[in-house]
Amino acid sequence: MIDIQTLLIYAIPVLFAITVHETAHGWVASLLGDHSARMMGRITLNPIKHIDPVGTILVPAFLYFTSGFIFGWAKPVPVNFSALRSPRQDMLWVAIAGPVSNFIMAALWLGVIFIAINTVSQFLADMARVGIQINLLLAVLNLLPLPPLDGGRVLSSLLPPKLSYQYDQLEPYGLFILLGLLFLGIFQTVILPIVELIQQWAYGLVGLI
Repeated sequence: MIDIQTLLIYAIPVLFAITVHETAHGWVASLLGDHSARMMGRITLNPIKHIDPVGTILVPAFLYFTSGFIFGWAKPVPVNFSALRSPRQDMLWVAIAGPVSNFIMAALWLGVIFIAINTVSQFLADMARVGIQINLLLAVLNLLPLPPLDGGRVLSSLLPPKLSYQYDQLEPYGLFILLGLLFLGIFQTVILPIVELIQQWAYGLVGLI
């Protein structure tokens, strides 16, 4: 039997996290000269515009029914880096916008916990905790310096042109490299400890520990 309340506790924060992440990329790209996402109607918080059948529906559903945990991704926002006013420099700001949006959302969910405490809502408190964790996970994961992750694009924009070009050649293999790293335990040994450290620091900062 499906526990609808538990499903909502996970699904709502995940949906908001990946939607805002992609919208942030498109919004910053539009500010810097590339209007591809705006012309395709992707600069919106309407989650339907960002749904990826696999990453937003199938994978989260599979994880929920097999492990009780939900994780996923949205359809990437189109960005034409050559249309940016200063492609190499602006690529950094477009890339970093996604993780920054997740850090901001984690801070907003931290505020939701105070609302939950004052209204004595366990449902809201649980959702806020998931919201904090999932946004920190998305931010830290995407900051890994591996193309096509956001961290890879940030590093590419900082490297000298020749090294940047050579580094970008890894992009077709980036997903396989990431999967290999996850298989070797980078999630448990690197990503999760960083997320937990930031999470505990944030809770301590507002006196929740």
